[in-house]
This record gives sequence, structure tokens and C-alpha cells, in this order.
Amino acid sequence: MSDAWFDKYAGLRFERRDHGILLITIDRPEHKNATDAPLHNALSRVWLDVDDDPEVRVAVVTGAGDAFSAGGDLAWIETMIGDYDGMKVAFREAGDIVYNMSSCSKIIISAINGVAVGAGLAVALMADISLIAEEARITDGHLRLGVAAGDHANIIWPLLCGLAKAKYYLITSDFIDGRTADQIGLVSKAVPRESLMEEAMTVATRIATGPQDASRWTKRALNLWVKQAAPAFDASLAFEMLNFLGHDAAEGAAALREKRKPKYPSAQ
Repeated sequence: MSDAWFDKYAGLRFERRDHGILLITIDRPEHKNATDAPLHNALSRVWLDVDDDPEVRVAVVTGAGDAFSAGGDLAWIETMIGDYDGMKVAFREAGDIVYNMSSCSKIIISAINGVAVGAGLAVALMADISLIAEEARITDGHLRLGVAAGDHANIIWPLLCGLAKAKYYLITSDFIDGRTADQIGLVSKAVPRESLMEEAMTVATRIATGPQDASRWTKRALNLWVKQAAPAFDASLAFEMLNFLGHDAAEGAAALREKRKPKYPSAQ
């Protein structure tokens, strides 16, 4: 398969490495790799081509610069507030990120090199193996915006770190550093930042040079646990999108833009 499909995906950079490893870099460093509309679409669809490419055995995804992905681009988020048609697109793509990553037969490794929020965090944590820099900071962040924790959180956090921790960190939107994420089981492993990409490539090479059918079918079987949570995930996405039609999301976005503490109408 040629590299022509690489050009389909705005905001992503691709590099083929030895042993069938494909390095995917989220590449909007001037915006801390925040997801705008084209990038959000790319992150929802790229896994279909990764799966179809016979040359790819393992995909490694990371961020350019010092961030993995700092959540949704605020200008893009603001276009969804009160916009039913835009919300429908985001609803479909957010679901596709989760479902297409889960269904991709190839093993996906995330190398979380810096801050990861929102849709970027969905990619980071829906990876089959998640490696994080100890210094990196992550948060789901939806409640900071005034919307329910949709995207990936409802389907995967309770499986990774348990319901009590998931409720605490999703409802408070507290940031979690890499060491803590490792300790509570939210990620596979935390390593010093300077060792992150070396560790990711070491793990990727080990998988890429191992038994391919066995690793892929192990992923497929394990992800049956994830698929059982699909009804709860779909509900969380619907609740998130419903919030985009409300007043809290508008205030949350305004507060983020103005760098002030929000005054959510529902709390007044």
C-alpha cells in the first residue's frame, strides 16, 4: 500500500519506521496540538487506513513539541454551542475515535509527551498501550467547559482506574500527572520524559517482531470488555452534546477565552 493516504489527514504527520511501525504525530504545535474540526475528523478516521495498510503492524501516536494535545480548539468548540448540525458532526466523530481505535486490528501505542485533554486524551487513553511522561499532565476537562464527560471517558476510565477514581477525576476535572496516572492504573506506564519515545519504540518493536495474529486477537478479545460499555458511552456522548445546547457551555467557553473563573448559570 502506498503512502498516498497520509495526505488525507490534516494535522497529522506520518513516518514509517522499521518492522512495520508507523509513527503518527499530532502536528499543530503552534496550538499545542489542540483539535480543530479537520484534526478531529482526522483522528476519527485515520485508524481505518491504519487497519487496512498491510505494511503497518504497530502504530505509535504522539504529539509534536511539548504537548500531546491540549483539548479542543476553543474557536472550534464555540461553533458547536447552540449549533445542532455542528453538534451532530462532533457526536459522530467522537464516537468514531473510540470505536475505530477499538476495532483497529493493529496494536496502537500512545506516547503521551505532554498535556493531554479532551479529544486528544481520548486518543491517548483508547490506545492499547499508553506510555506517559512522568511530567505530563492530563485531564478530561469536559466539566471545566460546562458539559458532561463524553468522548472516551465513560467507556474506558472505569475499566482502567475503577469507578471511584473515575468519578472523582471526571467530576472535579482535576489534572493528573504521569506518575499519578500510572499509580491509579489510568495508563500502562510512566517514564521520564527523555526516555518516552525510546520506550515507545522499544515496546512497538517487541510487538511488531512478535506473533501478529496472537497480539491482534488478544486485543480483539480484551476489547470485548470495552464493547460491553458501549451503551453507557453512547449515553455519555448524548448528554455531552445536549449540554452544548445549554447556557453552561456558553459560559464555560467564554470563561476559558477570557481566562477567568466561570459563573455557570446552573450554579447561580
